Amino acid sequence: MGKTTYDGVIEAVHYNENGQVEWVRAYERRGAVWSDVILLDRPTLIEQMKAGKQFFIGQRILYMGSSFEVSQPVRIIEVDGKEFLVSGDTTDPQDCLEGAPVI
Repeated sequence: MGKTTYDGVIEAVHYNENGQVEWVRAYERRGAVWSDVILLDRPTLIEQMKAGKQFFIGQRILYMGSSFEVSQPVRIIEVDGKEFLVSGDTTDPQDCLEGAPVI
C-alpha cells in the first residue's frame, strides 16, 4: 500500500456563531517542504480544495519537521446548493471537522 499524499493538514478550526467554519489553522505542502502554521479562511480553503488539493485533519509530529499524524480527509459536500466542510463519515448538512480541536 502506497503512502497517503496530501497537500495540507488542518490542525485546528474556528467556527462562527452560525456553526460555519470561519478559519482553520493549517500547514500547506510547498513542493518538498511544508509551510509554517498558516490561517486559511473558509472561502480560500474551499477554493483550494476545488482546485484539487487534499486536506486532512492532523497534527505535526514533535521534532519531526515534515512528518504529520493524519486521521481523516476533509471533504466538501453540497446540500440544497450550499457547500459544507466535513471530515470522516459525516453527512450532516453543516460544517463539521471532526477530530480537529476547536479554538
